[in-house]
Amino acid sequence: MQKNNSENAEMLYQAILSLSSPEECRAFFQDLCTVAELRAMAQRLEVAVLLDSGMIYNDILERTGASSATISRVNRALQYGSDGYKTVLPRLK
Repeated sequence: MQKNNSENAEMLYQAILSLSSPEECRAFFQDLCTVAELRAMAQRLEVAVLLDSGMIYNDILERTGASSATISRVNRALQYGSDGYKTVLPRLK
């Protein structure tokens, strides 16, 4: 029987939580994701950090190369999302 998407997502979250070092995390994500997917996720996180620091869209676009749509999407997640960024960002400081 095929697992549904929420069961697969839950398994993914548990797998990530089981990692105990940056090296394990790096290896897991390199196996799991394409280079483009990793770049996109890293870029979105950088955009979130910069938005959180008060940087304006045009400066973020120049610094990161992110599209205005990506910057807008990250900003929307910061303002109205599930608070994932709000949980992580203070921990990165």
